[in-house]
Amino acid sequence: MKDTAKHQGLRNQLASVLEQKGITDKRVLDAIKKVPRHLFLNSSFEDYAYQDKAFPIGAGQTISQPYTVAYQSQLLQVEKDHKVLEIGTGSGYQTAVLFAMGAKVYSIERQSELFKSTSILLPKLGIRPKHLTFGDGYKGLPNFAPFDSIIVTAGAPMIPKPLMAQLNRGGRLVIPVGGENETQIMNLLVRIDETRFEKHELGEFRFVPLLEDKN
Repeated sequence: MKDTAKHQGLRNQLASVLEQKGITDKRVLDAIKKVPRHLFLNSSFEDYAYQDKAFPIGAGQTISQPYTVAYQSQLLQVEKDHKVLEIGTGSGYQTAVLFAMGAKVYSIERQSELFKSTSILLPKLGIRPKHLTFGDGYKGLPNFAPFDSIIVTAGAPMIPKPLMAQLNRGGRLVIPVGGENETQIMNLLVRIDETRFEKHELGEFRFVPLLEDKN
């Protein structure tokens, strides 16, 4: 598991590309520079790891495009020690970026194959989420709620009510909304108080679908 000066140079270049595309949060850009994305990919993709592209990671899932990871992370407005719930651990790359930003990350993955491999990989890289679990992302993690922010890394047909309920006041939920074969719209929900949320729709993205009760 090598991480060389060449890899670091490629990460710096990637961060510059993301900055040109509109990523301004220094915490996000520093995390992109820090996290060795090539170690989260199949070794056959290593030469392409620092291109701004998504790649397959097995179990019909993908590692998201770095711009998407950075964009969602920026929307969360993460501060040190924020409690962040991630729905869809996947390869663990987004988890690692949030961890590098100083967040306390709680993450759920519903694909057992990915859950097992990521659970082994993250500690090897010195990345320690507060809680990594195998389960249904629609339900969130009520036992650990409330969260300062929630990030969903798969397209959902609608915004799951349990996730809204698990947000702190002032908390932010970032989720792509749309059906399986359509482009999803990135949604940002900010919790105003017990019953009110402010909603923003922020452009089109493509994600794998968020599936319910499919364990």
